[in-house]
Amino acid sequence: MRLRPLTDDRPKSVVPVLNRPVLEHTIAYLKQYGIEDIILTLSYLPDVIRGIFGDGSRFGVKLTYCIEEEPRGTAGAVKNAEAYLDGGSFFVLNGDVFTDMNLTDMLAYHRRKKAQATIALTWVDNPSAFGVVETDADGKVKRFIEKPPPGKAATNWINAGTYILEPEVLGEIPPGCHHMFEKGLFPRLLETGEPVYGYTYSGYWLDMGTPEKYFSINMDMLSAKINSPLYKKTEINAVYNNKEISIHSSSVIKAPAIIDSGCTIGPGVSIKGPAVIGRDCRLHDGVRIENTVLWDGVTVGVNSRLCGCIVSSHTVIGDNQKIENSVITPSQTVPLSFSEKIKK
Repeated sequence: MRLRPLTDDRPKSVVPVLNRPVLEHTIAYLKQYGIEDIILTLSYLPDVIRGIFGDGSRFGVKLTYCIEEEPRGTAGAVKNAEAYLDGGSFFVLNGDVFTDMNLTDMLAYHRRKKAQATIALTWVDNPSAFGVVETDADGKVKRFIEKPPPGKAATNWINAGTYILEPEVLGEIPPGCHHMFEKGLFPRLLETGEPVYGYTYSGYWLDMGTPEKYFSINMDMLSAKINSPLYKKTEINAVYNNKEISIHSSSVIKAPAIIDSGCTIGPGVSIKGPAVIGRDCRLHDGVRIENTVLWDGVTVGVNSRLCGCIVSSHTVIGDNQKIENSVITPSQTVPLSFSEKIKK
């Protein structure tokens, strides 16, 4: 819900990041660590995801779909998929998190600690919007504090939304009902004395929970703050396109930028990166694009200027428009609340 209006017509998993669905990035990330058997727990517009990803073979993985008629919470969704598990340790990942965490290292830690559950922890400057996890000197979890008041948190280590679980812990999740890891299963495991550990991680981590964070992920990937397995490093910090585009000789494109197939870049157009241009976009004469993400099929009229914007698919922007720091859809324009305004 927090990502709307970008998810009004599509689930978060297929929102494009660098012109590729979020889920495709996640699959590529998991494949790096030899994880090729993936269960997707879905509730919102599952047929859209199934239509794009099918059985996963096109992406080199096996996908199993577990559909919820009603959302069952983070732990309830995993309980719903219990029948598809093979009886060994398994990873659980939130589908809206981007990270370069080393999953092999996390698994080795989990086994070394003989944990029943291992929770990835990341450090944030302001933990008041997150679930804080307090551990002892050995990394064993002592307690959970959900969204502590500003300045009152005992630690800045928060739940990063990646877990390793042993199958036995699923017995603590009641079947057929709404249940959360954060407020249900994990506190219950502490009560029963099960070994729950926190794996601390200090690399890149960002959840895609708001349009502002979605914007940041695109900008960070283009600026190589986090690397995507879907793009070679030589394609980032450069102007990348697949050659199936029309660029007028008088246009100027400053890296980093990604331009997808079928685009028409008219006379005098200026694109200043970081910028993402989706498929079949049309930028008419004199358009200026700066620090902006355009989804597929966007048209920008003559002499219009966009800075710090996200423009959803098939939006038409008229001539001589100047729009900054906004989400633009075919039906509405919503201001973005950046901590600092995007510089012109």
